[in-house]
Amino acid sequence: MAVRKWEQIPLFDIDAPPGPEVMADGPELDSEPVLFDLVDAAARDADADMNTQAQSVADRLDMAVDAEAETGESTDADSQVDTQATSVASESALVSHRMKLADDVEPEPTQSPEHDLTEPATLPPAGESADGHAVIVTAAGTYTPSGQTLTGPVDSIEKLDKLIKWATLTPLGAPAQIWIVGIEACEMLGWIIDPGSEDDVDDMEILRTRAAEELTAILHGTLPPMLTAGWELRGEPGHVVHLSRTIGNFTSMVDIFIEPYVWTYWNKDFGWGNRVGDMGILGSPTAGTYLSDDDLPAAQELGRRLAWCAQYLGVLPGPTPARTGAAIVDKIKRDRTRSGKGIVVTVGGPVPPLDGEPRGDLEPAVGWTRIPGLEELSDATQLVSIDQRAAYLASAGMLEFGYGKPRHLRGEDALDVARQLKTPFGLWHVTLPPGDMLALPPALPLPHPHMLADQPVQTWITTVSLDALQSSIADGGIGAELDDLDITEAWVYPEQGRALDKWAKILREARKVAVDTGDTAMKRFVGACYKGYIGRMVNPDMWTAKQMQHHHQPLWRAAIIAHCRWRGRRVAMRIARETGRWPLRTVTDSWVYPLPPGIDIADDSDALGKMTLEKRAALTEDITIMLTDARDTHEINLALKAAFIDENEGNM
Repeated sequence: MAVRKWEQIPLFDIDAPPGPEVMADGPELDSEPVLFDLVDAAARDADADMNTQAQSVADRLDMAVDAEAETGESTDADSQVDTQATSVASESALVSHRMKLADDVEPEPTQSPEHDLTEPATLPPAGESADGHAVIVTAAGTYTPSGQTLTGPVDSIEKLDKLIKWATLTPLGAPAQIWIVGIEACEMLGWIIDPGSEDDVDDMEILRTRAAEELTAILHGTLPPMLTAGWELRGEPGHVVHLSRTIGNFTSMVDIFIEPYVWTYWNKDFGWGNRVGDMGILGSPTAGTYLSDDDLPAAQELGRRLAWCAQYLGVLPGPTPARTGAAIVDKIKRDRTRSGKGIVVTVGGPVPPLDGEPRGDLEPAVGWTRIPGLEELSDATQLVSIDQRAAYLASAGMLEFGYGKPRHLRGEDALDVARQLKTPFGLWHVTLPPGDMLALPPALPLPHPHMLADQPVQTWITTVSLDALQSSIADGGIGAELDDLDITEAWVYPEQGRALDKWAKILREARKVAVDTGDTAMKRFVGACYKGYIGRMVNPDMWTAKQMQHHHQPLWRAAIIAHCRWRGRRVAMRIARETGRWPLRTVTDSWVYPLPPGIDIADDSDALGKMTLEKRAALTEDITIMLTDARDTHEINLALKAAFIDENEGNM
């Protein structure tokens, strides 16, 4: 039997797909009834010869094991860092669109072009990189991500089973994927829910929870034919249905994504509270990057995005952006394991048992505001916000991270290790001096968030902060000697290196492609992948499966945050030297300045981590009055919010 290049060796004992002549109105010659109208199968086979060569059985076995671990918990929370929220009105509009009932007769209008930041017509067409790994199902038929027609409509669960077996999809960093696009395609499979109207509930979370419960119930009620055919559910089914089937020593996996119901998961993954933000590869309703209301254009754009991920990230998109980031890490891990070259981290790095562990984050991101002096506003005409370009991604690629079993050191032993020419990666118990005792600039936050102005603080810090505090005040530190910091304990790691360098390079290059082509949707998705993955490093509940525990790296995340914070402070000191200007507010990696005309504080370089212009607002008379009349930092924040009322989400 000839095997199409994008297919794996058939793993199921099924009949070969019937030829085109069988698809006429005449009787089926095989004992099994015809389930699909194959459209020009011979032509499709010829086209498929241009697609990606199937991976070896050994590779598929490796991927299947990792993929099972990756998707073993379908209900994991995976909130993204810095996710933009929408108003309740936006939520209602999305819910109304994506949960239309079967008896709806009037299609909703397509999103107006002026709100769609990603114009598919202006972007490169879908490539073939995801063909053989994913299939898109609409009410009209099924398609490869590159747009080749495969079969007619899938109007029963039995046909869905047949499609999966016939397509013989292979994994690509994540299990093979079937995407159900449009409410009509769901209706054909009996996947219609009626949780009620948003007008009947005071809290949108009530509607979301009810819808998620109904969806799970209806999937349990309709999937038995697939379970009878040998498939097993991995976790509770929801907007993603994780299926596996074992034959002999081989486990085949497939994830079914139900696009119209992705909103039922928003509170766990794609936004904060009751609000809607980015929905992974599907985009953001707020930013205008969500798929079209019309099924076929939506399927076409989804196919383009799937192919883009496969080509530039080397993996299919995971159920969430953070899972996509993890899939890239795991693909690199497999490659390095086979080649024997490069750092391979196989175990997690939980926080060691600490005496006096700080509450909250080990290394908090900075959040600070001050009240300006009148002289600072007298010549200012604008408020400018600068932001580190892809800050977390930049730090992740340049930092050396520790791994392995850490050593616990006390007293002089800890101090001796800290005195080494290259300080090892780890945690250090130090005493931070009172800020008022140091010659620090009053118009900047204290160099470490745990530091207090009027008293010393004993706390744990990463090696990044230990190095930062020893740097000069002009370079963002306090000019401390090690003896000044009174190191009493340390946990240091035996191995360290740039474990995320290749991961960061892949994401950096993919981001550049998106920027260069004006692909807003994929630029946002790449940002969500690295922010989401780094953000979820801290949560062990995300990575409970055995093959996923190496993603639990809270100290790596702490080091990345500390590095971004230090780099931003260093830039603020440089700006002050060059211009005499000081910031009014900093949040994470952005800084807001009041500036007169003719002063440009953004960096010229387009390198990651450099300060880029995030947004600009005129310093109007009303805003100036709000700033000068402010009695506390809360009122300053309100004034800045009013000035940037039309602000965008920031530089991802």
